[in-house]
Amino acid sequence: QVQLVESGGGLVQAGGSLRLSCAASGRTLVNYHMAWFRQAPGKEREFVSCISWSGASIYYADSVKGRFTISRDGINSMYLQMNSLKPEDTAVYYCAAVFRRTAVPGTRRAEYDYWGQGTQVTVSL
Repeated sequence: QVQLVESGGGLVQAGGSLRLSCAASGRTLVNYHMAWFRQAPGKEREFVSCISWSGASIYYADSVKGRFTISRDGINSMYLQMNSLKPEDTAVYYCAAVFRRTAVPGTRRAEYDYWGQGTQVTVSL
């Protein structure tokens, strides 16, 4: 069983930056694809970014491309550096993990087996 805990959320002004972290316990993340999703009030949870178990494959949603950077330490942690934040980035951010059954990570919520509780990111004007 993999337990995931997000941290690093908060309140920031538009144009600012935040760095989210996702830490795992229970087992290492060495053989797991990882992803970030977010959910704004009244909206569906949406894909933000994902990274393969090796770190070789990375994907971003078009809405965050060029502003967000995903990374991982290869053992127990994953990160999301968020720059040039916009009010529309306001959401609860979730990290997710799945054992590497496929060569590359997916972008759909249903493809991930383990989820954290989420961390709130609020971007003000």
